[in-house]
Amino acid sequence: EVHLVESGGGLVQPGGSLRLSCAASGFTFSNYDMSWVRQAPGKGLEWVSAIYANGHNTFYKDSVKGRFTISRDNVKNTMYLQMNSLKTEDTAVYYCARVGSESALQLLGAATPRGQGTQVTVSS
Repeated sequence: EVHLVESGGGLVQPGGSLRLSCAASGFTFSNYDMSWVRQAPGKGLEWVSAIYANGHNTFYKDSVKGRFTISRDNVKNTMYLQMNSLKTEDTAVYYCARVGSESALQLLGAATPRGQGTQVTVSS
């Protein structure tokens, strides 16, 4: 059974930073491409960033390029999202998801394997 647990969210002022973590279990983490996705109030799931299983290839939504960095540790079965220069529009629940691309998220939709999410609120 896929088990994903996110942590690290919180309240931060615009321009601040947060580091999200995702602990994975129940499957062979190192075999899967993974993503961070988010959901703002009243909106659908939005793909943010993806990382290949080997950790060598990363991809970002245009609006977060240069501000967010995705990484993973296949020994610790953990994925991370370093978020810098946060903006109010980054406010959302952030989920760790077992999908490797925006198109895969669009295909699976609400059926996307993901954790319970962690709230990120960017506000002054």
